[in-house]
Amino acid sequence: MIKTLLLGIALLFIAVLLMGVRVFFSKKGEFPNTHIGASKAMKDRGISCATSQDREASGRESLIERMLKEKV
Repeated sequence: MIKTLLLGIALLFIAVLLMGVRVFFSKKGEFPNTHIGASKAMKDRGISCATSQDREASGRESLIERMLKEKV
C-alpha cells in the first residue's frame, strides 16, 4: 500500500516537473499567454474575449439612459 502511494506521488512530481521545465529552469520562463485577446489571428478576425466584451459593454450607457439625459 505504502509503495503504491509513494510511486504515485513520485510520478505526479515528475509529471509536474516535466510540464514546467521551461518555466522552472529558464531565466525568462513564463507560462504561455493563451488569452484570446493576445492572439493576433483572433484580433485579425475581430474576435475578442467574452470577458473583455462584457467589460466594454458594462461601461456604456444604455439607450434609455441617454434619452433621459437629453430630456433634462
